[in-house]
Amino acid sequence: MGKIRIGMIGVGQISKSHLRNYAQIEDAEIVAACDIDEAELGRVCDQYNISNRYTDYNEMLKRDDLDSVDVCLHNRLHAPATIAGLKAGKHVYCEKPIAASYAEGKAMLDTAAECGKMLHIQLGTLYSKEAKAAKTLIEAGKLGKLYHARSTGHRRRGRPFVDGYGTSNFVKKEVSAGGALYDMGIYHIAQVLYLLGLPEVERISGKIYQETDMDAARREESGYNVEELGMGLVRFADGLTMDIIESWAIHLNAFDGSYIVGSEGGIRLSPFSYHTTVCDMDMDATFNLDNMDYRLHQLRENPDAYDSSQHHWIAALQGRVDLLPTAQTALRTMLIQEGIYLSDALGREVSAEEVVVEKG
Repeated sequence: MGKIRIGMIGVGQISKSHLRNYAQIEDAEIVAACDIDEAELGRVCDQYNISNRYTDYNEMLKRDDLDSVDVCLHNRLHAPATIAGLKAGKHVYCEKPIAASYAEGKAMLDTAAECGKMLHIQLGTLYSKEAKAAKTLIEAGKLGKLYHARSTGHRRRGRPFVDGYGTSNFVKKEVSAGGALYDMGIYHIAQVLYLLGLPEVERISGKIYQETDMDAARREESGYNVEELGMGLVRFADGLTMDIIESWAIHLNAFDGSYIVGSEGGIRLSPFSYHTTVCDMDMDATFNLDNMDYRLHQLRENPDAYDSSQHHWIAALQGRVDLLPTAQTALRTMLIQEGIYLSDALGREVSAEEVVVEKG
């Protein structure tokens, strides 16, 4: 249970977020970093006192003192870097989404199994106080039989680059592989899937849009060709359903937060609330999530293991907790996202099998 030695693949925007979290974890040690931008690599390594620097991750993977690598590259580069890391004998933590396609994500899971290594995907919403409270209520049976859920994410005009932040790589399908559904939808869909117990997908219907006006010069410069709004309906085994709406840009104020409903009660995730019936009276309840989190940290074993995705990864590598099924959850999320794209292209509902065959 000593320090976990990590190599960073990519030192861009998201890598900096990972590094800030690792800096808060005493048992995380960043041994090496790699990026093709030597100037930025040098600046980041100087800031975080990383002495071993590479411009080719294949060279970094030859090191025998790395327990794990953290892949923070553009979506279409996730699979090759992750698979290379696994085959080099390293455990791999990869930024979301799992990959640029279902087939690539499946190959990542298959390689991890073949190599006997752990694969972890960055799904930060699984560690929120709301997710912890919802999981507790669901596992205690307070919702009864689950039958429907909604996954929502809202930005009014928050498209990368064209609305003023981030780079154009986020809005180019050839780099990002998708838009709002891939960038932010992954967080919300994956969180609901996790809380539902990762049900089997049977059928998917969906529609994507790009209708909201944007700055003409930024549109031309960016090559914007992904969706700003994605909507879907998913049918799972045993009659369970989920509807989805994920927006980068829409002429509406914020949507109601994601929710899960069952025969005995319902949960809304943001703002967090619980709804049920007591003595034939409808009851709406709130909880003190800060007090809940304090008690978890005082009374539970290894509470730090669920403070963030990075905390969880370090604890799992140390053997203190079992790794949550983040890779499986991210892959099932990808199945749903690609199902929405395929349904939109064909103009009809599609089966999970069709998506796997079409995208595989």
